[in-house]
Amino acid sequence: MRRVALAVAGALTVAAGLLVHTALPETAASDAAGDALYAVLVYLLAAFAAPRARLLVVAAAALAWCTAVELLQLTGLPARWGAAFPPLLLVLGTVFSAADLAWYAAGVAIAAGADAALRALRAPGRRPTGARGSR
Repeated sequence: MRRVALAVAGALTVAAGLLVHTALPETAASDAAGDALYAVLVYLLAAFAAPRARLLVVAAAALAWCTAVELLQLTGLPARWGAAFPPLLLVLGTVFSAADLAWYAAGVAIAAGADAALRALRAPGRRPTGARGSR
């Protein structure tokens, strides 16, 4: 069930990212939204790949991936690869921006927070804080 939910969330995230990329004017806000959505998708993919992994492990893996992709942009390779195969530009980007790292962290934090909340709701035997069981 978790993988199905992650796959649906991933598909919705891709749709939102493509909407931001194609329908909104290119501004700092749309760039930030795209970066955050990219990080959310990477988190969802990591969680899909390892559905029983600890939340912090998934978050760390997602942030490490996003950071590595951003640092790869310093080499110029993603721009060259994207010139040969344009869809790669959506995955690897082209130009390094330190601000993107902050948006990736925000996207991972949002995804991890939502994941933590959903895990807490689904945990068996959990009672809301302050609830008392009968004796």
